[in-house]
Amino acid sequence: QVQLVESGGDLVQPGGSLRLSCAASGSRITFYFYTMSWYRQAPGKQRELVARVTSDGSTNYADSVRGRFTISRDAGKNTVHLQMNALKPEDTAVYYCYANGGPTDYWGQGTQVTVST
Repeated sequence: QVQLVESGGDLVQPGGSLRLSCAASGSRITFYFYTMSWYRQAPGKQRELVARVTSDGSTNYADSVRGRFTISRDAGKNTVHLQMNALKPEDTAVYYCYANGGPTDYWGQGTQVTVST
């Protein structure tokens, strides 16, 4: 059974940084050809795309995080990272990893990011 496991969520002050990681486990499936994304969902709001990286390395970002967040992937290790800098209170949310482009889509269980004094 394939699982995407996120880590790195924490409580951080405004202006701080966090690095989220997402690792695939439980299978020999390679995510090399998958598009890997980070989504987030704040309380009372819809889940929204934060950043995406395709199998050829192309990236795109939500306007609200462009220039502050960087998505990267390590295809050989089936991992994807989200470097978050200059964090703002409005970045507070549960962050989810998502893999699509293969026979099955996969979601992680989420990791909490709280930006507060």
